[in-house]
Amino acid sequence: MTIPVFQVDAFTHSIFSGNPAAICPIPSWLPEDIMQRVAMENNLAETAFVVPEGEDYHIRWFTPTVEVALCGHATLAAAFVFFEHLGYQRPLIRFNSKSGWLTVERNPDGRYTLDFPADPPAIHPDPVPGLLEGLGVSPRDIWRGKFDFMVELENEEAVAALRPDFRSLSGIKSRGILVTARGKEADFVSRCFFPQSGIDEDPVTGSAHCLLTPYWTQKTGKQHFKAIQWSARKGWLDCQLAGDRVRMSGSATLFLKGEIYLP
Repeated sequence: MTIPVFQVDAFTHSIFSGNPAAICPIPSWLPEDIMQRVAMENNLAETAFVVPEGEDYHIRWFTPTVEVALCGHATLAAAFVFFEHLGYQRPLIRFNSKSGWLTVERNPDGRYTLDFPADPPAIHPDPVPGLLEGLGVSPRDIWRGKFDFMVELENEEAVAALRPDFRSLSGIKSRGILVTARGKEADFVSRCFFPQSGIDEDPVTGSAHCLLTPYWTQKTGKQHFKAIQWSARKGWLDCQLAGDRVRMSGSATLFLKGEIYLP
């Protein structure tokens, strides 16, 4: 048995940057253990499986170790595959998911805009064991969203200089930890650490911007932002808070396509 696979770099204009995702469009669901093992074998931040659902699609995302409830870069990558390589003709594609309906539209400039649920953060009043030890910094406040903890540092340089202790961070009871600050080339920058999910540092995390965008709206009163996620690969996003939704725009590019052979 074979299934198709496309590897796409998301939130970037060129390969070897942004965040790579493997996309597997399949006619029906494989057993969960097989999908998890495929994701482990791919060893990327996410492998997404997509099946038809009426005129729309259903999407599920797997890291090398767990299934996750929301993933931005792999959703962007999946839309890119359908629009650019599978002949999808409508201007907007809809994906059902564990986080509800998500849409992606192709823009005239060749970029794609994701419409995701906003995740406004709240102050987390209690200490978080392992957080300060893991980051090596003492932020004034700790914030919590639906999935992640978040801290703001004093500037972009402090974010770039972090050398986390992933063993300490891996024990925190959340999907991961986001770190952010005001940016120089962008309105804000971030880094995202998910050792609990088998990803020490994610290169570019679309779903994290569902929390970061409303946070920076609270701080600045703005609703439109240019964002950069710092990592060895780096990624660029345009973000907008639109009521209870976050719209994120970015580009994608194909790295490879092929077949996965299953027993």
